[in-house]
Amino acid sequence: MNESPASANPPDDEDGQAIPYSGAPGRDRDVPLRPVPAGAPGAPSPAPEPPRPDRPRRRGIPHPSHHRTALERRFARLGWIFATPALVVVLAVTLFPIAFSVAMSLSDVQVSSDGFRLSGITTDNYTMLLGSERWREALLFTVLYTVGTVLAELVLGTLIALVLERLSAGRGWMMALLLLPWAMITVVSAQLWAYMYNGVYGVLTSVVEGLTGSAPQFLGTPGPAIVSMAVADIWKTTPFVAIIVLAGLMMLPRDVTEAARVDGAGPWTAFWRVRLPLLRPALTIAVLFRILQAFGIFDLPFVLTGGGPGDATESLALLGWQVMFTNLDFGPGAAVAASTAGLVLLGCLVFLRAFRARVGDEEGGA
Repeated sequence: MNESPASANPPDDEDGQAIPYSGAPGRDRDVPLRPVPAGAPGAPSPAPEPPRPDRPRRRGIPHPSHHRTALERRFARLGWIFATPALVVVLAVTLFPIAFSVAMSLSDVQVSSDGFRLSGITTDNYTMLLGSERWREALLFTVLYTVGTVLAELVLGTLIALVLERLSAGRGWMMALLLLPWAMITVVSAQLWAYMYNGVYGVLTSVVEGLTGSAPQFLGTPGPAIVSMAVADIWKTTPFVAIIVLAGLMMLPRDVTEAARVDGAGPWTAFWRVRLPLLRPALTIAVLFRILQAFGIFDLPFVLTGGGPGDATESLALLGWQVMFTNLDFGPGAAVAASTAGLVLLGCLVFLRAFRARVGDEEGGA
């Protein structure tokens, strides 16, 4: 009887011994070892699948990721609880007056001895506003005043910041002295400048009269009154710009400036081509804050000039106060306030868009 080649040469292991067949019993016992299909008789049971890392190993015990999510949600709820009083104050002090002013500007306001009440929706207040020459003059003065003072403060503040950056000793004392005008209340500083501008006993009046032989009228004529008020504002708010620019200068990487100097760039070229572009975020913050403050200026002209002589120094905020609380025209006064807020918002958005477009063009060119 001839044996098949397969039975004559059974498979061997590493030691040369035959590997017994572990399949089903029968006449095919001598068949060489081959894979047994799953589910066939004699097939080994499949190994248990290891637990997945993203599943909880025990029922009822949450995964650590669920622990973190619950903890984060708890801290978020706790944060909202702590922030609720501040949000309520902001809503009551800021957002509600703005919304009420807008509603008042779009309503027919009727004033009586019992107070005032709003009735109907109308745009007559804004129509009256756009047709008022006094409002256009106040708008023109506010825009020119804002542009002039912000540019002057930006230049002077940058120069002061460059000087303070080079100081190795006494910088803290200089910054403390620099912040004194900014820390002073605007009403107090306006009153001090009014004393210096006084035509009878003012210090500046006496100095100029001693130099020129004639007593100047700082607040008596429109041109000098505008310049005098701008000088008082620049004196007070330039330290604010200087501190912001100084903070930006201290954050600049020194290796960039040193590399520009190694390449042969002078001090002016290194500042104008290297440091000034890097200072744009700090300058943007300073300009935005100053636009918001200068466009809504009220206390300085109210104390220093009262809007005079005539209406030469009457800002939009001062005009709104006079219309609403002096003339008791609540509808037009609210329209002045709402239009001022809208113009400030529009100006800030245009400035930010122009700034981003300029930065994007420079990055694309680079």
